[in-house]
Amino acid sequence: MSLFFRLLMIFVDIESVEIRPLIRYNFGMDEIKEFQEALLNWYRKSGRVLPWRSDPSPYKVWISEIMLQQTRVDTVIPYFNRFISEIPTIKDLAETDDEKLYKLWQGLGYYRRASHLKKAAQIMVDQYNGRLPENFNDLLTLPGIGAYTAGAILSIAFNISIPAVDGNVFRIIARINAETGDIQKASVKKRLEACVKELIPSTDAGDFNQALMDLGANICIPNGIPKCEECPVKNFCKAYSEGLAYTLPVKGNKAVRKTQEITVLKILRDNRLALRKREEKGLLSNLWELPNYQSFLTEEQCIKILQNNGFKVTSIMPMERVKHAFSHMDWIMIGYLITVEGNEDLSSWTWVTREEILNVYSIPSAFLPFLSV
Repeated sequence: MSLFFRLLMIFVDIESVEIRPLIRYNFGMDEIKEFQEALLNWYRKSGRVLPWRSDPSPYKVWISEIMLQQTRVDTVIPYFNRFISEIPTIKDLAETDDEKLYKLWQGLGYYRRASHLKKAAQIMVDQYNGRLPENFNDLLTLPGIGAYTAGAILSIAFNISIPAVDGNVFRIIARINAETGDIQKASVKKRLEACVKELIPSTDAGDFNQALMDLGANICIPNGIPKCEECPVKNFCKAYSEGLAYTLPVKGNKAVRKTQEITVLKILRDNRLALRKREEKGLLSNLWELPNYQSFLTEEQCIKILQNNGFKVTSIMPMERVKHAFSHMDWIMIGYLITVEGNEDLSSWTWVTREEILNVYSIPSAFLPFLSV
């Protein structure tokens, strides 16, 4: 044993160190070509028909990819069609009134995506002649665009050979490689990303990335049993051949979700409903909401709050409990339907009609169950 390794073993338990190649399962050149052909042939026969695929302009690809973040495809389709109809260009988006933008987004959730879209559009108008840049690093400087979205835009809209790697792709490649490391770890992600770079073709990169998207959505699914027998690339999958597809990928323990208790007040005065605007920072920033308070309040506490603000409560009725899940926490909400009298106007409240709620004001989906009653 060399002097270097003897010294190394003094400070490091070398048997505990995992020494492994960057990619655990290397494809040969012939296998890469066969994998590409199998996946692309399947996609061209079985790929999903989606409105942004029929005309993959940079603008439409960008809007669709932002909408698809943490949102199901079938939910996105009507929102995408309406959005493109109302805001057909980057310049239109840069000039769109915030209320109109948020109303078009209402129900999709994660409203910060919408504000990032407008900010990015304004930058594109100012710096890129109203066009999406065709450079990966330039795209990353725009609000709301990360490595995955940049890869999707460049490959689908510009046919540049660059991966678009998200959770779906990590899952697929982890199964193909029989990767037993935690895919939430940076070192494992790096291995898997390197493998995707080996596999992506120099042409048809957009179709290849979209084929992986469809494979992850319909065949190599995240929950339940993967449909391995229907998979067009099962012959290349180590997890399939070794009987591990049902147990991979490996994910570390998720953080415990936080829960907040909220009391929501649906307050009516002269057939108008009280709304208020949330603060400009934080969760659901700058959106309209029903007045609400931390913790569960009793009827008496709600009445006292309104009386202290100059209102007379003429009726109060409890509403059903509602749970709303955000990406990092849950709201458990109770509500009261309250009618009031009085001429007091809280400066932070706006009294609106039912028609205005339907057509003008954007209200987060967390509060919509209370509006339907």
